[in-house]
Amino acid sequence: MFPAILIGAVLGFAFGRLPGMLMGAAFGWWIGRQVGRISPTKLIAGAAQHQFLETTFAVAGAISKSDGRVDKSEIAALEAMMQRFRFTPDQRKQAIAAFNRGKQPDFDVDNEVRRFRATCRGQVHLIQVFLTAQIQVAIADGQITDNERELIFRVGRGLGLSEQDLARLDASLRMAQGGGAAGGRRPPQRDELADAYKIIGVSSSASDAEVKKAYRRLMAEHHPDRLAAKGLPESMRAVAEQKTSEITRAYDLIKQARAG
Repeated sequence: MFPAILIGAVLGFAFGRLPGMLMGAAFGWWIGRQVGRISPTKLIAGAAQHQFLETTFAVAGAISKSDGRVDKSEIAALEAMMQRFRFTPDQRKQAIAAFNRGKQPDFDVDNEVRRFRATCRGQVHLIQVFLTAQIQVAIADGQITDNERELIFRVGRGLGLSEQDLARLDASLRMAQGGGAAGGRRPPQRDELADAYKIIGVSSSASDAEVKKAYRRLMAEHHPDRLAAKGLPESMRAVAEQKTSEITRAYDLIKQARAG
């Protein structure tokens, strides 16, 4: 805001000396306030959301084809995703075309991810929803193959995920495939519990209070209402809710294990 005030003051002084400088500074302050109220995410939301659609379904096509064939269950997952996104007929056509493009042998997944990352720069919520969507496609047939896992990690690195983020992504993949501790009907296994701690972002030696604090922070960060305030379209809410379900499942596993 200060540059706007300074520019206003200088221009005001040039035209009206001291009174003009004061008026110019005030006008510059007002301009700075108005500009500061404009959310950068909302300014690029249209382009980012268009690229989100393209990249989400193109990469989903690549993941589905990575094990050599596209399973019917993966097609069903694609259809379900389009329904959750409440796509218009034109958006459905775009999504299907993107999916078919991603299945082609010459599809450049790295370049696709670079474009997505550049367009959605700073919009972490879109990246979170994007990765959740890819996991849903990969697990559609009941298992995540090594090729699918490798491609998802390749995409994650292309998006700039840290090693800690990649570890959480790996834990998310295993939890999606395992479905948690069978809905709480049996004690969580050691690997499941380790994944749960990674997802929550604490070590197994953390106190109950630390675990609860980390859980609440994650839930606040990933809550669909908060993501909507940052520009996430309402049509993507259902996929965003998958992330909060995963966090809750991980937290429940930890509580179950600690309860004995």
